[in-house]
Amino acid sequence: MSTLRPDLAIIAQEVAPGSRVLDIGCGDGALMEALRIEKQVDARGMELNRERVANCMARGLSVIQGDANSDLADYPDAAFDYAILSQTLQTTMRPDLVVEQLLRIGRQAFVSFPNFAHWRVRLALFWGGRMPVTRSLPIAWYETENIHHVTVDDFRALVKARGITVEREWFLNQNRLTSATAANLRAEHAMFLLRR
Repeated sequence: MSTLRPDLAIIAQEVAPGSRVLDIGCGDGALMEALRIEKQVDARGMELNRERVANCMARGLSVIQGDANSDLADYPDAAFDYAILSQTLQTTMRPDLVVEQLLRIGRQAFVSFPNFAHWRVRLALFWGGRMPVTRSLPIAWYETENIHHVTVDDFRALVKARGITVEREWFLNQNRLTSATAANLRAEHAMFLLRR
């Protein structure tokens, strides 16, 4: 699983062998394929991009074209052991409702996102007065799919207000794990394992 993006590698490590997984916004299917091969997971995917869906299907992965904003409602309650939403939350219309759907269809949910309160983002706004373009946020504001700039503290407040339990949390800085201390300032990416 070492070829996976760092946040996906952490998720792959945590998923129990033989479980049922729905990867929403599965992209190229790398996580699904690793879980299927290395942990014998029944991995399914949902992806908005038609070309990525076709590429996943050509590799033998079970992926449908769908939109997390509307199509999660079609899944039955507790259909999966894990629902995974990696680096996609900030692109959804109503992140709060998407998180609720994740926890309806999955017994647990992994959610990861770029932290828009990272010190480099803050510094770029403070000194330059413009939305930053960084290694972790490499696209100009007018080209990005990000419509909700979520921070670690924002997400923690959301799950607390909704009565959602945080089982575990991980924070990455320069693709390496970092401590939870001052994560809202220090982490470039955040990952949470949630349950009801």
